[in-house]
Amino acid sequence: MKKLSELLTGYQSVVLGTQGSNGYPFSSYAPFYYDGEHVYIFISNIATHAKNIQTTPQASAFFIEDESKSENIFARKRISLQCDVTSVSRDEETFNTVMENFQDKFDAAMVTMLMGMKDFNLYALKPIYGEATFGFGEAYHIGGKKMNELVTRTGDRGHK
Repeated sequence: MKKLSELLTGYQSVVLGTQGSNGYPFSSYAPFYYDGEHVYIFISNIATHAKNIQTTPQASAFFIEDESKSENIFARKRISLQCDVTSVSRDEETFNTVMENFQDKFDAAMVTMLMGMKDFNLYALKPIYGEATFGFGEAYHIGGKKMNELVTRTGDRGHK
Protein backbone atom coordinates (compact mmCIF):
# COMPACT_ATOMS: atom_id res chain seq x y z
CA MET A 1 0.00 0.00 0.00
CA LYS A 2 1.43 3.37 -1.02
CA LYS A 3 2.03 6.01 1.60
CA LEU A 4 1.12 9.63 1.08
CA SER A 5 4.77 10.65 1.55
CA GLU A 6 5.74 8.62 -1.56
CA LEU A 7 3.05 10.33 -3.61
CA LEU A 8 3.97 13.85 -2.51
CA THR A 9 7.70 13.48 -3.20
CA GLY A 10 7.56 15.23 -6.57
CA TYR A 11 5.63 18.26 -5.33
CA GLN A 12 7.08 21.47 -3.95
CA SER A 13 3.91 23.48 -3.47
CA VAL A 14 0.35 22.85 -2.40
CA VAL A 15 -2.82 24.53 -3.65
CA LEU A 16 -4.73 25.79 -0.63
CA GLY A 17 -8.46 26.23 -0.32
CA THR A 18 -9.52 28.41 2.60
CA GLN A 19 -12.79 30.10 3.53
CA GLY A 20 -12.94 33.87 3.41
CA SER A 21 -14.80 36.06 5.88
CA ASN A 22 -17.44 36.53 3.16
CA GLY A 23 -18.10 32.77 3.19
CA TYR A 24 -16.61 32.18 -0.25
CA PRO A 25 -13.73 29.80 -0.93
CA PHE A 26 -10.32 31.32 -1.63
CA SER A 27 -7.61 29.49 -3.60
CA SER A 28 -3.91 30.14 -3.28
CA TYR A 29 -0.71 28.16 -2.92
CA ALA A 30 2.33 27.80 -0.70
CA PRO A 31 5.52 25.76 -0.63
CA PHE A 32 5.14 22.87 1.82
CA TYR A 33 6.95 20.23 3.80
CA TYR A 34 5.26 16.91 4.66
CA ASP A 35 6.50 14.86 7.62
CA GLY A 36 4.29 11.81 7.10
CA GLU A 37 1.52 13.19 9.27
CA HIS A 38 1.16 16.95 8.69
CA VAL A 39 1.49 19.26 5.69
CA TYR A 40 3.41 22.33 6.90
CA ILE A 41 3.22 25.75 5.26
CA PHE A 42 5.18 28.88 6.20
CA ILE A 43 3.16 31.93 5.19
CA SER A 44 2.83 35.64 5.90
CA ASN A 45 0.03 37.13 8.01
CA ILE A 46 -0.40 39.65 5.20
CA ALA A 47 -1.60 36.89 2.85
CA THR A 48 -5.34 36.36 2.49
CA HIS A 49 -5.03 32.62 3.07
CA ALA A 50 -3.29 33.24 6.43
CA LYS A 51 -6.08 35.57 7.55
CA ASN A 52 -8.64 32.98 6.48
CA ILE A 53 -6.87 30.18 8.39
CA GLN A 54 -6.64 32.33 11.51
CA THR A 55 -10.40 32.96 11.38
CA THR A 56 -11.46 29.48 10.22
CA PRO A 57 -8.71 26.93 11.01
CA GLN A 58 -9.62 24.49 8.25
CA ALA A 59 -8.22 24.18 4.76
CA SER A 60 -8.13 22.00 1.71
CA ALA A 61 -4.67 20.93 0.54
CA PHE A 62 -4.67 20.02 -3.15
CA PHE A 63 -1.83 18.47 -5.14
CA ILE A 64 -2.29 18.03 -8.89
CA GLU A 65 -0.12 16.64 -11.66
CA ASP A 66 1.49 19.22 -13.93
CA GLU A 67 -0.60 19.66 -17.10
CA SER A 68 2.48 19.32 -19.29
CA LYS A 69 3.21 15.88 -17.78
CA SER A 70 -0.33 14.55 -17.87
CA GLU A 71 -1.24 11.90 -20.42
CA ASN A 72 -4.89 12.99 -20.34
CA ILE A 73 -6.07 16.44 -19.26
CA PHE A 74 -9.35 14.88 -18.05
CA ALA A 75 -7.56 12.41 -15.78
CA ARG A 76 -4.77 14.33 -14.09
CA LYS A 77 -3.36 12.62 -11.01
CA ARG A 78 -4.45 14.48 -7.89
CA ILE A 79 -4.69 14.32 -4.12
CA SER A 80 -7.15 16.36 -2.09
CA LEU A 81 -6.86 16.54 1.70
CA GLN A 82 -9.37 18.21 4.00
CA CYS A 83 -7.45 19.45 7.01
CA ASP A 84 -7.67 21.00 10.43
CA VAL A 85 -5.05 23.72 10.82
CA THR A 86 -3.00 24.72 13.85
CA SER A 87 -0.30 27.32 14.28
CA VAL A 88 3.17 26.14 15.32
CA SER A 89 4.83 28.65 17.66
CA ARG A 90 8.43 29.66 17.04
CA ASP A 91 9.09 28.54 20.64
CA GLU A 92 8.16 24.92 19.89
CA GLU A 93 10.81 22.35 19.00
CA THR A 94 8.61 21.31 16.07
CA PHE A 95 9.12 24.77 14.55
CA ASN A 96 12.91 24.35 14.39
CA THR A 97 12.70 20.79 13.10
CA VAL A 98 10.24 21.67 10.34
CA MET A 99 12.08 24.82 9.31
CA GLU A 100 15.34 22.85 9.01
CA ASN A 101 13.49 20.56 6.62
CA PHE A 102 12.20 23.60 4.69
CA GLN A 103 15.82 24.76 4.37
CA ASP A 104 16.86 21.33 3.10
CA LYS A 105 13.99 21.13 0.60
CA PHE A 106 14.12 24.70 -0.71
CA ASP A 107 16.61 27.55 -1.09
CA ALA A 108 18.07 27.71 2.44
CA ALA A 109 19.01 31.39 2.11
CA MET A 110 15.46 32.30 1.10
CA VAL A 111 13.92 30.29 3.96
CA THR A 112 16.34 31.88 6.44
CA MET A 113 15.43 35.35 5.16
CA LEU A 114 11.69 34.60 5.50
CA MET A 115 12.25 33.24 9.02
CA GLY A 116 13.64 36.67 9.92
CA MET A 117 10.30 38.24 9.02
CA LYS A 118 8.10 38.14 12.11
CA ASP A 119 4.86 38.23 10.10
CA PHE A 120 5.62 34.73 8.75
CA ASN A 121 4.09 31.84 10.67
CA LEU A 122 4.26 28.08 10.43
CA TYR A 123 1.00 26.17 10.15
CA ALA A 124 0.39 22.43 10.45
CA LEU A 125 -2.38 21.02 8.27
CA LYS A 126 -3.59 17.71 9.69
CA PRO A 127 -5.57 15.63 7.18
CA ILE A 128 -8.99 14.59 8.48
CA TYR A 129 -10.12 12.94 5.25
CA GLY A 130 -9.14 12.98 1.63
CA GLU A 131 -9.08 11.37 -1.78
CA ALA A 132 -6.45 10.44 -4.34
CA THR A 133 -7.24 9.93 -8.02
CA PHE A 134 -4.74 8.54 -10.51
CA GLY A 135 -6.96 8.20 -13.56
CA PHE A 136 -10.34 6.84 -14.59
CA GLY A 137 -11.38 4.14 -12.14
CA GLU A 138 -8.30 4.69 -9.96
CA ALA A 139 -9.70 6.55 -6.97
CA TYR A 140 -8.76 5.99 -3.35
CA HIS A 141 -9.67 7.35 0.06
CA ILE A 142 -6.90 8.63 2.29
CA GLY A 143 -6.99 6.65 5.53
CA GLY A 144 -4.96 4.80 8.09
CA LYS A 145 -4.09 5.70 11.65
CA LYS A 146 -2.23 8.87 10.60
CA MET A 147 -4.37 9.58 7.52
CA ASN A 148 -1.38 8.85 5.30
CA GLU A 149 -2.33 5.67 3.43
CA LEU A 150 -4.31 4.93 0.29
CA VAL A 151 -7.45 2.90 0.95
CA THR A 152 -9.32 1.34 -1.97
CA ARG A 153 -12.72 2.91 -2.45
CA THR A 154 -15.59 0.47 -2.23
CA GLY A 155 -19.23 0.82 -3.12
CA ASP A 156 -18.70 3.20 -6.02
CA ARG A 157 -20.49 2.11 -9.15
CA GLY A 158 -17.98 3.59 -11.56
CA HIS A 159 -18.47 5.62 -14.71
CA LYS A 160 -21.45 4.86 -16.92
